[in-house]
Amino acid sequence: MKTSLLFLFAGIAVSNTISSQTTSRTPLTERVNIQMDSAKVHQVIDGSWVAVGTNKTHAIQHDYSIPFNGNPSYRFELRQDDNTLEGYAVGETKGRAELSYCYAVSNDFSDKPQNTYPNAQKMKTIYHYGKGIAEQGSSKDYQFSIYVPSELDSTVSTIFAQWHGMPDRTLASTPDGEIRKLTVDEFLDLYETTLFKKNMGHQKIMVTDKAGNPKRDKNGEILYKAGKPNGWLIEQGGYPPLAFGFSGGFFYIKANSDRKWLTDKTDRCNASAEKAKVMQPVTSEYKASTIAYKMPFADFPKDTWVSFDIHIDWTTYGGKAETILKPGSLDVAMHFTKDGKTLTEKIVDNEEILIGRNDDDGYYFKFGIYRVGNSTIPVVYNLAGYSEQ
Repeated sequence: MKTSLLFLFAGIAVSNTISSQTTSRTPLTERVNIQMDSAKVHQVIDGSWVAVGTNKTHAIQHDYSIPFNGNPSYRFELRQDDNTLEGYAVGETKGRAELSYCYAVSNDFSDKPQNTYPNAQKMKTIYHYGKGIAEQGSSKDYQFSIYVPSELDSTVSTIFAQWHGMPDRTLASTPDGEIRKLTVDEFLDLYETTLFKKNMGHQKIMVTDKAGNPKRDKNGEILYKAGKPNGWLIEQGGYPPLAFGFSGGFFYIKANSDRKWLTDKTDRCNASAEKAKVMQPVTSEYKASTIAYKMPFADFPKDTWVSFDIHIDWTTYGGKAETILKPGSLDVAMHFTKDGKTLTEKIVDNEEILIGRNDDDGYYFKFGIYRVGNSTIPVVYNLAGYSEQ
């Protein structure tokens, strides 16, 4: 009888724990392709964000059990089987569950010509019309906070905050190797015959059924597949100009710069958090990748909110001349509570640094989980408190 009661009480306790965890979190499952779609009202989170990446219920949640300044924080989780993207190298995978501060809504197009929106969809520039963009060469202040549980595996490979570039696909290399900025009409003509996989153009072939009729997607649009490469290349972007993450047993801050007008995707200049020395750039002819700061993962504060104050002077580039007109700078302070005391550390002290991309448009912020390097190690942490000015 006593044994039965013990099992009964244990079952109730477990049930209550599960129920408590469930009710303290609310899944955020709406997703927006910010390059190709404007956000609908119900897809905008807390008036500031849209979600990208896998839409599994555990991936992004409002978390009331770990609040920040009295409000629910954002809990991010990727499990072992949650990688859904192709990695940088052949056969590699990546996983993503992030909130983007940059997105467009339908009102952003209300005063534009009628064909602006469908043309922007084809050029994947919908978000260029939205909010949350820092211009190249501008000076900006940012703030956000992260809560890392002590259970997080020290071997995770994840970017938890990144400032991303905004490539313009009208910048192209012709089959003859001439780099040109296409007009909108020129790009749309190319779009009719060319299907782009990442940055590489392929013959655009209609998908048909056995009777030769075109197949269509759920929206009624004709489906196409990629044929042979046709020699065209377009701007697709590259590594994020600034990233905060965990990799190789370290917490790191990495700044990347690319002064080439049309990004060379074969140039994998990318500093290793584990191997590179702080403030000693890894360079190629056009790129620089700098570990601005790192600390052993074991020393990163756990089970407490860690807040970052960041000031960035974005590098100014020379466009087609592929020059550096003005280098950038980076300043980062870290705040956290330990043993009841609030501590502040200046971890990057207004360092001159190359940081940005040679694009017409600028940069935007995302945070969450961007699991890289073919890693499938489970990742869980919370983020909150973002602001920019």
